[in-house]
Amino acid sequence: MDAEFTAEQDGIRRALRDLLTKRCGPGEVKAAVRTDAGYDEGLWERLAGAMGLPGLALPTEYGGVGCSMTELALACEETGRALLPSPLLATALLAAPVVAALGGDHQRNGILPRLASGELTAALALPGAPGAALGLVPGGCEAGGGRAGGVQARREGDGWLLYGQVDQVLDGHRAGLLVVAAHTGGYTRGRTLLFLVDGAAEGLSRVRSATLDETRAQARVELREVPAVLLGHDGADVAEALRRTGDAAAAALAAEAVGAADRALANTVAYVRVREQFGRPVGSFQAVKHRLADLYVRVQAARSAAYYAAWAAGEEPEELRTAGPLALAQALEASRAAAGEGIQLHGGVGFTWEHDAHLYFKRAAADELLFGPVHQLRATAAERAGVFRRGERGERGERAEGSERGELGERGERTEMEAIG
Repeated sequence: MDAEFTAEQDGIRRALRDLLTKRCGPGEVKAAVRTDAGYDEGLWERLAGAMGLPGLALPTEYGGVGCSMTELALACEETGRALLPSPLLATALLAAPVVAALGGDHQRNGILPRLASGELTAALALPGAPGAALGLVPGGCEAGGGRAGGVQARREGDGWLLYGQVDQVLDGHRAGLLVVAAHTGGYTRGRTLLFLVDGAAEGLSRVRSATLDETRAQARVELREVPAVLLGHDGADVAEALRRTGDAAAAALAAEAVGAADRALANTVAYVRVREQFGRPVGSFQAVKHRLADLYVRVQAARSAAYYAAWAAGEEPEELRTAGPLALAQALEASRAAAGEGIQLHGGVGFTWEHDAHLYFKRAAADELLFGPVHQLRATAAERAGVFRRGERGERGERAEGSERGELGERGERTEMEAIG
């Protein structure tokens, strides 16, 4: 792995940071999330049109820029620093890779160029928590179960009709295209397939949800006999496509969380330099220096893990199976720690709900709810890496339990003999 970035990669980072510094400060973020779209549409058009952000990692044959996951991760790090509310995650990291992996030639040619240009936004509607549906934590994609548990699909002539409900659909309230996971085939031949649903389809109802983190818009999507088109073919390996999408998204999400953690730490350092207590800056106290130094180390370690995962996405896909969840776990921890310490070290003003520090705290907490928890991300990576062989943990537990029972029995016998004696 070459840890040096190219001039082009540094240019992408610099150009994006300059633009977001001017157009996406905390005040602009708070204003944007309260609009109907949930983001600044003018800024998104500029990011998509002038910078090609949604098509950064898409092949040039589909209208993309043709860069690797490394460039997209660097871009996500900058969007994370600014907490940019946008359809980037839903469109470029979740929906587009699935369409590219499973779609037929006519579907890829018809959809991907529009996603790359920003003309069309898309959302991936997966029943269940996003982290579980993408295979990052246990649970899987719960596509079946009717209205409360997912979506059912049935054939209608040459097409399909979908019925059900999906919660926690990222950018689902505004996306022009929905990629919906649905269960079909009944009990005997039951399977999960992905379907394309037009955002203006009859019978489709979408309601924006109230969320802890307003910068990640979510929606509840209800489908009542909605016409849909099958993505790809009936025998597509949907589970594998979702897992690969989840692993790559984990690398980009890790970079995004690192950007948020880095900005939260920088804001805190700037504040403790000017806030005074007992006639001197708070940042001059040794205890505060130690806390900030520990945060710096955690953020840098998370950055290294995120960069490695992004590199592995393009160079060593099999390594990404473990590197993605691990990087995301470390980045989420760093983001949560930096945001929490930021509120603490901002003192009384930091505890007010309106303070900018809470934007980073809510992002860190909400991301772990969506894609974690952290300990399960690490457990997924350990299982994939073969840290525990099949049944090994159970055998160890049984041996330990048997040993403990034997030890307790011997101890009881000795106690009884001593009492008799």
